[in-house]
This record gives sequence, structure tokens and C-alpha cells, in this order.
Amino acid sequence: MREPLNVVVTTLNNAATLEQCLASVAWADDIVLLDSGSSDATLAIAAKYGARIFTEPFKGYSAQKQSAIDKAAHRWVLLLDADEALAPPARAAIEAALVDPKVAGFRLPRREQVFWTFNHRGVRLNAHLRLFDRQRVRMNAIPVHAAPDTREPVVVLAAAEFVHHGEPDIHTKVSKINAYSTGLVAHKRQRRQRFLALRLTLYPAFFFLRQYIGKRWFLDGWAGFINAVSSAYYVFLKYAKLYEATRQPPTP
Repeated sequence: MREPLNVVVTTLNNAATLEQCLASVAWADDIVLLDSGSSDATLAIAAKYGARIFTEPFKGYSAQKQSAIDKAAHRWVLLLDADEALAPPARAAIEAALVDPKVAGFRLPRREQVFWTFNHRGVRLNAHLRLFDRQRVRMNAIPVHAAPDTREPVVVLAAAEFVHHGEPDIHTKVSKINAYSTGLVAHKRQRRQRFLALRLTLYPAFFFLRQYIGKRWFLDGWAGFINAVSSAYYVFLKYAKLYEATRQPPTP
């Protein structure tokens, strides 16, 4: 018999994608949804799928997700964003993995929406730690990109793919680039990034090549090219903003 599974989702006005998210995990033993003040149909959709609904003011990505995880009824948690959904084959892979699991968690491959399309089957997907024992894994404190973290062993569960509907158009991508790059400045200043000039001048081009060629984003056609260029610009912008933060403003 497998370990019971708790799905955990945090929301704010996610009615457009939440239905697909919760439908993909309706088989789970418990669903926790922590909302931070939705005014659309988010809570009605959550109630439709029998979620245990909680409401708290937004405390930051890491603290909000950890608060939701702490409300789980079971040790094993599947953490999803409201714009993510499990692919149909993932259920069998997850249920098999939860029969006497020997690790602290599992990384699941994520297939991205790339504007008007989705990652080609040949693209090398990033795998994220989303299925884990909540007693052995906690959220890290990285702003914007907060994620579950542990020093204990985790493995990739290749058959348990999930889909991210996070960037449906270029406008959304560019808005995120601007917001996320600003949100990371204070964190990077605390870490005292070395070789900032080299990172600013060389790393964006390296990142473009790593993603477009190494990760095979070229298989996504023009969407992949635009995604690679804009992602390299994100890398440039976060180091440019960090450099700007180290400069003293001119004296009038």
C-alpha cells in the first residue's frame, strides 16, 4: 500500500487555470488550498474538488508555501502552483513511488508552455522537487524562486511529468522578467556576487547557448528562439540591476 498523498496549492485569483490543476490531482487523499484573498471563482473551484480551504495574507513566496505545506494532513506532499497540472501518466508513477519510498523526495520533469505552444518532446526538461516528505524537506528562502529544499537524497521520477501554463504570451514573459529581476537584487547583494562584470557581459550569451542548444529549445521553433533570447535578457537584467544597486547615486 502506498503512502497517503497530500496535494498543496497556494492561490490568488487563479480561476483561469485552477480547474485543470485540481482535476489532475482529484485522486489524491487530501487537497490543501491556501488563498491570499481571491476575488474571482478560485474558492468556488477549490470547493468543487473538496479542497480544505484556508485564507491568509500573502507573506512572501517561501513563507506562504511553507504555511500551506504545514497544513497538510499527511507526510507526503505534492506541491503544485495553481497554473500547473499533472500529465495523465503521472498518477501511476507517483502511486508506485509512494510504496515504501526510500528517499526524501522526487524531482518531477516540468513541460513548459512557450507562448503559443508547449515544449517539444525532444526538449530537455528541468526537473523540480515537488513530491516529498514534508518532515524532511522545507522551503528555501530565495525570493521569487522559492522552492522545496533538502540535504537528504532525492531522485528524478521521469514518468511523473507535469505541465506549466505560466507564460501564455510574450507580454507575460517580459512582465515576469522585470518583476523577478528586481525581486532578486537584495538576495544577490547579501550573497556578495563575485566577478560581477564578467557575469554581466559573458553569462547571458552562455545562458542563451546552454538553453537553445544544450536544452534543445531550438526544437520549439520560433517560440523556442524567442524564449531563449528573453531568458538570456532576464539573466542580463538581474545582474545589471545588481550592478546598479552597488552604484552611489550622483550628488545634486
